[in-house]
Amino acid sequence: MNNPDLPVNDASESERLAAHTRLAHQSRVVLRLGVMLLSAGASSFRVKDGMARLARAVGIEEHHAQVTYTEITTTSYANGTFRTEIAEQRAMGVDAARIDRLNHFVMTLPDQLLVEQADAELDVIAARGPLYSPFVSAIASGVACAGFCFLNKGGVVECLAVLVAALFGQLLRKSLMKRHMNHFGVWLVCGVVAVTIYIGLVWGLVHVNAIGSTHEAGAVSAILFLIPGFPLVTSILDIIRQDFSAGISRAVYVAMLLIAIAVAVWATTAVFSWSVFPTDDGYTLAPWALFCGRAIMTFIASYGFAMLFNAPQKACLLAAAIGAVINTGRLTAQDAGLAWLAAVGLAALAAGLLAEPLSNVSKFSRVTLSVPAVVVMIPGVPLYRAVVAINNGQVTDALSQVVTVILVITSIGVGLAVARMATDRNWLFDQHHPVPSLGDSITTIPSQLIPEDRTIEEIVAASSPDE
Repeated sequence: MNNPDLPVNDASESERLAAHTRLAHQSRVVLRLGVMLLSAGASSFRVKDGMARLARAVGIEEHHAQVTYTEITTTSYANGTFRTEIAEQRAMGVDAARIDRLNHFVMTLPDQLLVEQADAELDVIAARGPLYSPFVSAIASGVACAGFCFLNKGGVVECLAVLVAALFGQLLRKSLMKRHMNHFGVWLVCGVVAVTIYIGLVWGLVHVNAIGSTHEAGAVSAILFLIPGFPLVTSILDIIRQDFSAGISRAVYVAMLLIAIAVAVWATTAVFSWSVFPTDDGYTLAPWALFCGRAIMTFIASYGFAMLFNAPQKACLLAAAIGAVINTGRLTAQDAGLAWLAAVGLAALAAGLLAEPLSNVSKFSRVTLSVPAVVVMIPGVPLYRAVVAINNGQVTDALSQVVTVILVITSIGVGLAVARMATDRNWLFDQHHPVPSLGDSITTIPSQLIPEDRTIEEIVAASSPDE
């Protein structure tokens, strides 16, 4: 015969139910913050760190999260219970202003905060729309790609044609993204449109004898507004921090878009029998003029890309200044004989180190200031050449171009990561996250499982190993 049921403490059961219900609200608001950060393009570390800080403020004792590029799984522990939730986001965009607002919200959290207060502040941030209209964003795209074209040895004709082509390409991308269309298809269509516009402009000028037939190579610069620079850099940073779930999934997304861009350029140029390989060495300038031109055009390109990332004007200015310094120095060092990969890595390291003090003074995140500055170093031409080589059956040449792209991109990521480790203790050391205890579990054992001749304490003591 079993012992009679243990007396049920209705008050205790009610308190436990209330605690779990409250934990559901606490966990939900923390998950909401994580989804907002992830959809704005934040790295896995920033998402996890932001959620952990808010979790402590709203009363969660322990918070653990698993983050990919499109999903977040969280487990929250509080008051002797826990709750696991999963959320999915499909935005996969970049909004530097929202990242900075959410980061400011996280960094200024009080020790204690009601869930309702956190929700109200997140409502305000969520209600803020883009800083720039589609047309202003399109102008920024055109100007940025024109500056990029100059850095790729493009002349006045190439830069102006690229400006127009990228402007209309960005307008189309904004329109398609509002309809939540598949990103691979959007990048493919916009790439075709931008390259077609460039070819049409140059072809028209050639056939009215306004220019010569040596301006074909600028077509590649017309699609540089499609380069996914922000997720590309954050994917490398995630992988270096060993956040593999987020880093690898983000890297696959980036690779998918890069393939779409390369295919768009190759298909369009193949249809029009258009060569994007330069027929001359481009412009020739005096050393001082070349140095000044590179600095100015890098500033313009970085400023434009920062606007595409929806960064505030002050952040755009700071990012452009960093870009002008590091990229001009990088190109000058390469002209002096420094290896391409070494120059890129050192420039990215300098960008990260410069972003640190400017971030502390301006309150903009380091990623907002550093990524637009390093985007101009991402190589677009080798990727296109790899697709052309594959189509021509030149596998060895294709692999060479692909390896070049991967190594340059890796150099950028490593440079930024080293800068973060040098300036941020959280990047230098890993934190151990043990599974927390839920407290005394004895009170949760059903009475029918308790032998009538023994107490729970005796059973537990008998199960413990001898000293």
